[in-house]
Amino acid sequence: MYNFKNSNMENRRNFIRKAFGIAVGSSMIPYTGSAKTFKYIRQPENKPFRLKYAPPFGMFKESAGSDLVDQIRFCKDNGFRAMFDNNLAKRDVSDQEKIVNEITRQGMELGPFVLYADFKVKSFVSSDPAIREMLVKIMKEGVEIRKRTDMKWALIVPGRYDEGLEWDYQTANVIDNLKFCCDIVEPSGLNIVIEPLNAWTDHPGLFLTKISQAYQICKAVNRPICKIVNDIYHQQITEGNIIPNIDRVWDYIGAFHVGDNPGRKEPTTGEINYRNIFKHLFNKNYQGTICMEHGKSLQGIDGEKAVIKAYRYCDGF
Repeated sequence: MYNFKNSNMENRRNFIRKAFGIAVGSSMIPYTGSAKTFKYIRQPENKPFRLKYAPPFGMFKESAGSDLVDQIRFCKDNGFRAMFDNNLAKRDVSDQEKIVNEITRQGMELGPFVLYADFKVKSFVSSDPAIREMLVKIMKEGVEIRKRTDMKWALIVPGRYDEGLEWDYQTANVIDNLKFCCDIVEPSGLNIVIEPLNAWTDHPGLFLTKISQAYQICKAVNRPICKIVNDIYHQQITEGNIIPNIDRVWDYIGAFHVGDNPGRKEPTTGEINYRNIFKHLFNKNYQGTICMEHGKSLQGIDGEKAVIKAYRYCDGF
């Protein structure tokens, strides 16, 4: 056990607090979550995480400030090996290049960016030529982003389902449209990941909701560049059975999103045992990103400290 009366160690922790503006050294003390207390495996301050947990821009804005480069550097200084930016496609070209250049300089990775995710439109489930024209335009925009930034992964949500069309016809249309999208982006080196989202809490009416459904579609598309984003928050709500489903579709997983349930806050605030899940991914030698697509259980800098402590705990398997 750590001796809190040890003056040398206490002086060291005080130094780190002042140097980095956040009590990363406090990851050595037990982390207290909602109605839980965990025993923490002590790790050196700022040690790189075992897995590529990827904070979004803004996650540590109170500690790092609003500058995009400063946020990347803060994350690297605190042990994170990746970041992600859902809004990359919407940013100015100068900001896209700034982000990717700094990520590369820091030896980090950038998780999938959102290329298409319109929750109001019956898009991929349709065979309408106008939908195809829209998809062509969007995929070509993705190719241009790939050329500027060397991004590897673009995320697609296939849109809403059609209450007036048999489900199997909709599935066939989604498969055909994804094949068509692959034809456009594959020569550039851009990969596609499709994301199932839960219909019970957040996104009622969407076509793609389950990992098994995404697996069926990727198998039918039969392109090595078409894979799955396994969002564990959504899948805990939709179907659970998290680790067995990861194993069943392992060859088709391109990235993970995480957030605890209920509440969609940092790990340890809900019912999902992320420590075991991360251990499982580590033992399977997972090399991709784990995008931290969740909020914070506390406001301000205290909330940012809590996020880092939670990931230190879950990464301490």
